[in-house]
Amino acid sequence: MAQKTNMTFLEHLEQLRWHLIRAFASVIIVAIVAFVFSDIVFNHIILAPKNPDFFTNKILCLLGDKVNISKLCINSEPFQIINIKMAGQFTIHITISIFAGIILAFPYIFWEFWNFIKPALYENELKHSRGAVTISSLLFLLGILFGYFVIAPLSIHFLGTYNVSDQVLNQINLKSYIGTVTSVTLAAGVIFELPILIFFLSKAGLVTPEFLRKYRRHAIIIVMVLAATITPPDIFSLVLVTFPLIILYEAGIVISKKVVKKMQP
Repeated sequence: MAQKTNMTFLEHLEQLRWHLIRAFASVIIVAIVAFVFSDIVFNHIILAPKNPDFFTNKILCLLGDKVNISKLCINSEPFQIINIKMAGQFTIHITISIFAGIILAFPYIFWEFWNFIKPALYENELKHSRGAVTISSLLFLLGILFGYFVIAPLSIHFLGTYNVSDQVLNQINLKSYIGTVTSVTLAAGVIFELPILIFFLSKAGLVTPEFLRKYRRHAIIIVMVLAATITPPDIFSLVLVTFPLIILYEAGIVISKKVVKKMQP
C-alpha cells in the first residue's frame, strides 16, 4: 500500500513548494560559503587543471617520460588567463559560487526530491528503491571528479594550445576558460547518472535487460558520440572517456536485470 493518504492537488503543490525552497536554500548557503572562500575555489580548484603541477598533468608527464611519448605531457607550460570586462571577475565569482553550490548541495537536493516522491511509492517499490539517494549522489560526485581530473585537463591542453597559424596568439578569456571547465565537469556528472536512469526506466517497464543487450552496439556508438562532445577530438581522450561510460552501461544492464527479476510475481 502507499505510504500515506491521498492528498489534494493543491496540497501536493504546497509540499513541492517547500521541498523546492529547502533545496534552493541549500544551494544559496553553500554558494555563500564558496563565495567567501574564493581563494580555495579559484586558485586551488578552478584554475588548477591548467598548471603543470596539477595531479593529472604530473601523472601523464611521468607516464610520457616512461613510454617515451612526449605528447602525453599536457599543460607543461602555464598560460595566463585574461579578463576583458570591467565586471567580468565579479560576475564570474558569483557564477562559480552558484555552480559550486549546486554540485556540493546535490545530495541534499536529490534527498528533497526523493522525499517528495517517496510517499507515493508502494511498500515493495520503496524497499527496492532504498539507497537510491546515496547511489545517485555517489555516481554524480564520481562523474564530477572524473570530469575534473580527466576531461578538464585534456580539454584545456587541446583547446589552449591549438592554433590555426603561428601569427595568431592564444589569449584565453576567463569566462571562456571557466565555461569549458564547468561544462565538461558537470556533463560528466550528469552522464554518470546513467545506471540510475536505467533503474527508473526498468521500474517503469520502458526498458529490459534483453532490450539493453540487443541494442548494445547502438548504445556504444551513442556513448562514443557523447564522449566526443565533451572531450577534445583526439583518440586518446575519446578512449579514456568512452571506456568508463561503457562500464556504466554494462552496470545498467545488471541493474535492469535485478529490477525486472524483483518485479516478477
